[in-house]
Amino acid sequence: MFGTVAQRPDRVVAFAPGRANLIGEHTDYNDGLSLPFAIGAGVKVTAVRRGDDGVVARALDHADSERFPLAAGAGAARTGDWRDFVRGTIAELQAAGFELRPAELEIEGTVPEGAGLSSSAALEAALALALLAVAGLEPPADRIGLARLCSLVEARWVGARSGLLDQIASLHGKRGHALRIDFRTLEVRPVALGLAGWRLAAVPSGETRQLVASGYNERRSECERACELLGLESLRDAGDGSLAELPAPLADRVRHVLEENRRVDAAVAALERGDLAELGRLLDESHRSLRDLYDCSTAAVEETVERLEAAGAVGARMIGGGFGGSVMALFPPDTDPPPDAIPLDPSDGARLL
Repeated sequence: MFGTVAQRPDRVVAFAPGRANLIGEHTDYNDGLSLPFAIGAGVKVTAVRRGDDGVVARALDHADSERFPLAAGAGAARTGDWRDFVRGTIAELQAAGFELRPAELEIEGTVPEGAGLSSSAALEAALALALLAVAGLEPPADRIGLARLCSLVEARWVGARSGLLDQIASLHGKRGHALRIDFRTLEVRPVALGLAGWRLAAVPSGETRQLVASGYNERRSECERACELLGLESLRDAGDGSLAELPAPLADRVRHVLEENRRVDAAVAALERGDLAELGRLLDESHRSLRDLYDCSTAAVEETVERLEAAGAVGARMIGGGFGGSVMALFPPDTDPPPDAIPLDPSDGARLL
């Protein structure tokens, strides 16, 4: 639960986790399926009431601060950094009808930026919860609605046309579980992530990922163009037979989405029967598809995949939107992840502390 704010407190602390996506990449904005889970690392926002008419935010990890008027308008120029998230969250909450109050924010995170672990969604969710709570407002009971609001921050204020995967995973996380998300119906079903001594870990490729500057928006546009050519509203309605009607590279993009959706349910079935070796095979298959069909890998990512497989991983794939970031790997009980690996343990979702 988010928690209940009985009255406007002087100080609140909100935490939102990053996420790792077990499988189901670039499917969310195509009405497809994904299987993410919230992780222990995330972003914490401490909010303290102020007596003036603005919000002062301090990004402790960047040793930087700025003042934001509560009357911030949509015409404000993007800065390309954490300020866009603060400005955008204030604006979108106000546009949704929430009456915010002056506050002083301290922002600090444990999830690495640009690693494909969704530091952005964690920041959006933590900011939203903190700003609402310090104003004496209860967060919306509809977590999907709050995820949509956070996604608007990303699209309108940051410039990344992401889907809802990251925000839903951060807001709905359940300890010990992954989340099967159907992005057509927005049904979220917890799936027990019983690893039985196996371990999931992420290793940074050394190449920082930035969705706005990468090919992420281009891939989404390619999927939209494929829908136009096929006369479909969504790639969820496409079939394997439609691939012959598309030019390159659109046919490859669609093939990835169709096969990735099937891999999500195959991964759920593997988890339900405790077949971790099959899960590893699906991770490898997903990575090859992202590399060869979706064309969103890099040399640094490929080198990291090879290094993890040489270290004993039974499956490894890029996570996040690609074009850099981290590689997630599954290790059997008798194999230790490399020293630079980040443990990935399924954790609870965003909350007030």
